[in-house]
Amino acid sequence: AVELFGKAAEQGNANAQINLGVCYENGQGVEKNMEKAVELFTKAAEQGNATAQKNLGVCYKNGEGVEKNMEKAVELFTKAAEQGQEAARNSLGLCYYNGEGVEKNIKKAAELFRKAADKGNADAQKNLGVLYDKGVG
Repeated sequence: AVELFGKAAEQGNANAQINLGVCYENGQGVEKNMEKAVELFTKAAEQGNATAQKNLGVCYKNGEGVEKNMEKAVELFTKAAEQGQEAARNSLGLCYYNGEGVEKNIKKAAELFRKAADKGNADAQKNLGVLYDKGVG
């Protein structure tokens, strides 16, 4: 699979770039290499691919394969969420909830969690439940 993803990725196929990036991220069929994963996610993200934007945002959020940069993570999560990437919307909600890369805003976090939860994102459903449990949201 890695060889085939590699050939398609070289031709600029965003989905192949993501799949190959995940292989490097997890060390599946190749030696784990977060820098290579970031490079591949970046190529696909630059093509406007929402999944790649979300994956790259996670790398920036966690400082994996790239220097940690919460503002860049928020930017990428926002781009992906605007395209309906619900995991990115949930991650963006967490950024607002924790005040990471953006000014803390519980109301905005709840709005993002609610929107992702309504689309079936289990993590957002849990996060929204936590806010309700705390009497906010």
